[in-house]
Amino acid sequence: MKTTPLTDIHIALGAKMVEFAGYQMPLTYSSLKEEHLNVRENVGVFDVSHMGEFIVRGKEAMDLIQYVVSNDVSKLTPGRAQYACLPNREGGIVDDLLIYYLPNDGRMSGSDVPTFMLVVNASNIEKDWAWIQSHNTFDAQLIDISERTGLLAVQGPKAMNLIAPLTEVDVHNLKYYTFERATFAGQDNVIVSATGYTGAGGVELYADNQQLTAIWTALFEQAKKSGIDLLPTGLGARDTLRLEKGYCLYGNDITDETSPLEAGLSWITKFGKGDFVGKDFLVAQKENGTARRLVGLKVHDRRVPRHGYPIEDEAGNVIGEVTSGTMSPSLGVPIGMGYVANSYKVVGSEVFISTGRKRLAAEVTKLPFL
Repeated sequence: MKTTPLTDIHIALGAKMVEFAGYQMPLTYSSLKEEHLNVRENVGVFDVSHMGEFIVRGKEAMDLIQYVVSNDVSKLTPGRAQYACLPNREGGIVDDLLIYYLPNDGRMSGSDVPTFMLVVNASNIEKDWAWIQSHNTFDAQLIDISERTGLLAVQGPKAMNLIAPLTEVDVHNLKYYTFERATFAGQDNVIVSATGYTGAGGVELYADNQQLTAIWTALFEQAKKSGIDLLPTGLGARDTLRLEKGYCLYGNDITDETSPLEAGLSWITKFGKGDFVGKDFLVAQKENGTARRLVGLKVHDRRVPRHGYPIEDEAGNVIGEVTSGTMSPSLGVPIGMGYVANSYKVVGSEVFISTGRKRLAAEVTKLPFL
């Protein structure tokens, strides 16, 4: 298994380590509930250095990205980021990703040409690289920097108070989905990005692998000085936090067989921007409607809906399938997401989730859950 620059630190902290996307990653340090609630109330730091990062640069770099993603990249300006997906020709999703338009601030050689960073899911690095390369008929160069790039997510309502003394970036006025490349904790050329996967506020920090230990240490030293409750937080809480906010997880809620329109991602599918991969299929789907829709599920029981559980109507007919589920640490009730037939997508619809031995009464609920 691959490791991150902080693996030894995680082990020394007593983290429960698991294999994820080929990496040895921390699942929990103390308990999932404690870590989850601390992010909602204070601040947690996640090592997510397993994520993939590609540089796309050149005169036609924007043209290439515009063709392979669903969103309208022409709306980006340097210092802004955007959420998008890579559609395939059958309307499915190759991956979801973040697109960063890097500023021409002289920190990279050849910074006079448009330069972007794509951040992709760890399990899809090789697949995404091959997919984008297969469509690169443009004057654009791709560079895979995944192996040398570290990523920390500092998330929670007190995150900005924690990091403000560590950087010259005015983080309190850093708008959502914008970023700056700056010095952080004495480390140069760190991307400080007002993004995250928890819905709790905060930033993500992209840095060279060799800088990561210093940044991690500085965060905890600053927390001690400031009296801020900072906890190392694992992938377990990352999953429950994103689910409470209704954020899709690739491989569960979105896959090569689910379209962005079915998944409620029409807001990142811009049909007016010109041609892009899969546009014809998605236009037809928009005109004809989808047969199913991803919805939120709240269970009237104490059992958690699991990925793959059938969703049924009152008569026992299968009308869909659960894609994600957990016991919500914030709400204290089981929640999930899943695809249901269009006639059941209305909030308040009563459905049943089959566990094999038991049917759990549930209702379709509005996303996010909180």
